[in-house]
Amino acid sequence: MPRTRASGHALRDTDHGHTTQRRHFKCMVSIFLACLVILCALPCQSLAAMPVRAAILINMDTGAVLYSKNPDLAIPPASLTKVMTMYLAMDQIQAGKIKLGEKIRITPEVASVGGSSMHLRAGERVPLPQLLTGMAVVSGNDAATAVARRAGGNDRQFVRAMNQKAKAVGMSRTTFKNPTGLPAAGQKTTARDMALMTRAYLRAHPSALRYHNVTLFTHRDRKTRNTNALLGQVPGVNGLKTGWTVASGYNLIVTAQRGKTRMLAVVMGGTSRVGRDNAARRLIEAGFRYPASPKKIQQMFAGKRKR
Repeated sequence: MPRTRASGHALRDTDHGHTTQRRHFKCMVSIFLACLVILCALPCQSLAAMPVRAAILINMDTGAVLYSKNPDLAIPPASLTKVMTMYLAMDQIQAGKIKLGEKIRITPEVASVGGSSMHLRAGERVPLPQLLTGMAVVSGNDAATAVARRAGGNDRQFVRAMNQKAKAVGMSRTTFKNPTGLPAAGQKTTARDMALMTRAYLRAHPSALRYHNVTLFTHRDRKTRNTNALLGQVPGVNGLKTGWTVASGYNLIVTAQRGKTRMLAVVMGGTSRVGRDNAARRLIEAGFRYPASPKKIQQMFAGKRKR
């Protein structure tokens, strides 16, 4: 009998331990669920906020602005400038003033231009399409300078033409100082102006996208990936140009097409490459989700939830 009582005590002690563990587990689950409810009830500002100084999203087919944040804030364009340089070069090719198949001789001065480069060498003769691709893909300042001098005669004349074209397409808050986007006093633009420029550029020269959607660029056996990381990562993305300087932060123009719908996003003043790319990705996805509803997109990025 003592053995039986001892066994009974042992059994009751084990049951008590299991009961305590179950209560503890239920308590932890309750706390977790309560925290989850509280988190879900909070505004999603940290997730929804646009982490760049300025941004704009446009339906390229209708011209409707689907989202904007500080679209008229003055920011240095950095290498987004090269889109205008390519625009003018394509104008001259279209007009027959420059032949697309010609080769341009690289001067020592062009080869020594600093910053991002496609590593041109003095004395080499480079086909114009190769230079245009080098500008678009690796943001070559040397390539941009070579093309600008061929198209404009010299830097000053070409910059004058850049600013004339800017006014012609409605870029009222933009001033270009050079064809590369390298830092220069007074060089400025806005997200809205960059969107206006890009839309006009691609309307005039839709074939120019072939320079912007090259994912891997090769020059003299040197291979370089496109600085636009959204190419090949976000469905439909087919361009267009990145830019960065200390003063401007991280800038990006992105174009994309799914079916017959085309989107254009510009983000400027990002604090990191990843943040800039994520902001542009979210804008593009939002545009395709609500291609005709600015209100819904604005709500998405304001942290408001649908009820």
